[in-house]
Amino acid sequence: MCGICCVVTLSSQRAIHDFFNEDMLCRLRRRGPDSSKQLIKTLPDPFYKCLFSGHVLHLRGLVTPQPLEDASNNVFLWNGEIFNGVHVGDLENDTEVMFHHLASCSSEADILSLFSSLQGPWSFIYYQASRHSLWFGRDYFGRRSLLWQFGNEVDSAFCLTSVSVYFELGNQWQEVPASGIFKVDLKACAITRSLSLTLFPWKYSCTEKAVEEIFINVLDQVSKNLPNHVRLVMNESKLCLRAPVIPLNKTISKVSGECAGTNISNIIHTVSLETLQGFLAEEHKKKLVHQFIHVLNEAVKRRVLSLFREEEQKTREVPSMSNGKAHVAVLFSGGIDSMVIAALADKHVPLKEPIDLLNVAFLIKERTKQKGTSKNHTSQDVQLDLLCPQESYKDFHAKTGAHLSHFDVPDRITGRAGLKELEAINPSRTWNFVEINVMPEELKKMRQQCIKHLINPLDTVLDDSIGCAIWFASRGEGFISNQGELKPYRSPAKVVLTGIGADEQLAGYTRHRVCFKKYGLEGLNKELEMELGRISSRNLGRDDRIIGDHGKEARFPFLDEDVVSFLNSLPISEKADLTLPRGVGEKLLLRLAAKELGLTASTVLPKRAVQFGSRIAKLESNSEKASDICSRLKLFP
Repeated sequence: MCGICCVVTLSSQRAIHDFFNEDMLCRLRRRGPDSSKQLIKTLPDPFYKCLFSGHVLHLRGLVTPQPLEDASNNVFLWNGEIFNGVHVGDLENDTEVMFHHLASCSSEADILSLFSSLQGPWSFIYYQASRHSLWFGRDYFGRRSLLWQFGNEVDSAFCLTSVSVYFELGNQWQEVPASGIFKVDLKACAITRSLSLTLFPWKYSCTEKAVEEIFINVLDQVSKNLPNHVRLVMNESKLCLRAPVIPLNKTISKVSGECAGTNISNIIHTVSLETLQGFLAEEHKKKLVHQFIHVLNEAVKRRVLSLFREEEQKTREVPSMSNGKAHVAVLFSGGIDSMVIAALADKHVPLKEPIDLLNVAFLIKERTKQKGTSKNHTSQDVQLDLLCPQESYKDFHAKTGAHLSHFDVPDRITGRAGLKELEAINPSRTWNFVEINVMPEELKKMRQQCIKHLINPLDTVLDDSIGCAIWFASRGEGFISNQGELKPYRSPAKVVLTGIGADEQLAGYTRHRVCFKKYGLEGLNKELEMELGRISSRNLGRDDRIIGDHGKEARFPFLDEDVVSFLNSLPISEKADLTLPRGVGEKLLLRLAAKELGLTASTVLPKRAVQFGSRIAKLESNSEKASDICSRLKLFP
């Protein structure tokens, strides 16, 4: 993973460094701590100037400083991972491989064909010197951040970057839409002193939609957020990128279509492991589950093995299991998504390596006002108590003196229970359960100093809650248990696996039940299609900026192209059954896969969002709505 940036100005009166300051340089370096380099390209007549800034996090092959430049003066910045589609040797660096392929492209169609073949997350900036063209874009799902900001009409300047800073100059930062690849003809723009972007959109290879209809829809969608002086046009040849996944199967059988509105209590009254076992007795269902396990297992395998590992320890004695260094971490709540990812990672991470399970909790107030409430436990509270009875923690937080029991939030309890399940599956593995405890003072300080800039341009209460929780979790600074005693620990893992994408594809959110109840399976299909379509702007850019700030790389197994294509190939009735209770019906296919992998109580845990499981949502005003603009994220007073 890398921090990449390009500033372009068409005016000799405007200095590049008006748009590229020390704050931006500092944030980019946090993403890429292993190498930093700048390069400036200037054309005197017609005038344009480009600054390229690259900051590398070394994960594969040899350390390759960016930006790369070749003998033809082409320049390349790459923030991505090639997991498939283009061959990258074990000792090769994918940045160099991509640059070599790009340099051999002789036409626009060649460039589009190259990017269409890739599997893996990416954003890039490529200066094609011979044609004075600047190409840039993000992968189909937008798994890597890329932002743009345009100066005013007089400046004729713009900036592309992985992370943003606030400038008084120019318009607000925005996510570069993951709608396709963009090209700017710098020479033509310099002559006219105006900015024009050419778009090459994504298109399903088997779509029935006419190219003209796709162009019109994408143009309308992207243009509405651009400043008036920035023109967006489709490429004259009407070329498209080939989408790396197949379209969503919206088939609804008569049997499954009749399920909408069925009284749940008439089907299953209680949630249990036996419920899942009943489904697995069906041969067809079991076959689907094993196909899903296979494709998800391969996705996890690619993401834990495509990683530079130091040479074996050169000691005469066999190294202790506990002395190994973790290279892979999982954002871990003990819920179904993170449990399955951890269980599959265990199959491929070398046994001598620990796996870090990052579990975040925000300080909860003492429950002194809850007299007489013991009889009013919710079913979920009872379930949590059964999973992991409250342990008598008398330890105190080393830095703050806060009682550790004050961090026993729901995700901490299910996390400890999940740890026991994983230890039962593989007792030979060192599982580092990292208890990350966040005090209100530190939350407030880091939000102001850092987190709000990373969340930008998103700005809601939900973005604040999720962004802060992920930032502290992925930092990996907390405590692990060593022979029954909690010791300070900071995760050294550079790769962080996250379960995002599971809920969006397998109907995991509460809103999916609401949608199903109102509009049936047809409405649910539309909702799930929308979820994946907006995941780049709603989640992934933000999460990449947040996790990348620690010099770590986010990897998303559920958004692997093969996983998405497999799930898209199935009708909704094979993936979820929302006539069943919470803890079974949502993400049913994943729960069955977890059961087959040997997981137990976690397979029937209901969905609980990180902002509630970590209790960060309880720290602020109860009157706030998730969609409200968050005053705490304001970049300036």
